[in-house]
Amino acid sequence: MNAPRSNRVEVNGWAVLDKPVGITSTQAVARLKRLFNAKKAGHAGTLDPLASGVLPVAFGEATKTVPFVQDGEKTYRFTIAWGAETDSDDADGVAVAQSERRPETNEIRAALPAFTGTILQRPPAFSAIKIAGERAYDLARDGEIVDLAPRPVEIYALALVAADRDAAAFEARCGKGCYVRALARDLGRALGCLGHVAELRRTRVGPFAESQAIALAHMAEFPVAETLLGVEAALAHLRKVVVDRESAARLRRGQAILLRGRDAPEAGPAYASCGGVVVAVGAIEAGELVPGRVFNLPF
Repeated sequence: MNAPRSNRVEVNGWAVLDKPVGITSTQAVARLKRLFNAKKAGHAGTLDPLASGVLPVAFGEATKTVPFVQDGEKTYRFTIAWGAETDSDDADGVAVAQSERRPETNEIRAALPAFTGTILQRPPAFSAIKIAGERAYDLARDGEIVDLAPRPVEIYALALVAADRDAAAFEARCGKGCYVRALARDLGRALGCLGHVAELRRTRVGPFAESQAIALAHMAEFPVAETLLGVEAALAHLRKVVVDRESAARLRRGQAILLRGRDAPEAGPAYASCGGVVVAVGAIEAGELVPGRVFNLPF
């Protein structure tokens, strides 16, 4: 007996979700996928259940552009609660060490420069990093000791927003692979008072900002066509090359095209567009646009 055919449809583009606290990123994507009745979906950058904010969700052909968003700059607003370090480095964890000390505002500000630029950061034990094929958080939940090696991360800016005796609010701009929970843990240790993330909200991922995000509870109020941004929304940081239909066909076959004329763009990453539709993303090399990924979108 043949398996029943799926009634899901082809949906292509990006939805900028304002993920609520209390669900995982995977659960949020699954809800949107059902809501849009879409065949294929994925997210660009995990948010913990404790965290809220910008979760870009790619559908269909847009999933091919996920790496461009994941590699982009991210902005977070977060609150560190002083006085306790937890096994998960956030408020969902169990306290493993405590301190009666509380930092002064001037101490906090003085500590921040050491946490900006390129720094070495040890990821939290409760993270999605794989160890011998197993997720670190699964090993940690099973009671195993998880010791992840420090890795370099970029923190472009870190600012103190507000502070009182027991907590302080911050805003950070950082690159790929940076854990805010680890930043809170390490800042608490540096100040001698210990700390963990009490609240966390992501306000930007690459080209997608909080102002574009739609709350999960309100997604059903909008037609899918009004909710989605184009596949090319993830490629805004790349050079755009407009091509004709013949060149588009060549690119879709994986063939490079020659870029002629005095105004031919310089070497570097780029994407091709035909009739307002993204055709391929790749790089300009020696006067040619060489496709890396191609897209099967109508134009």
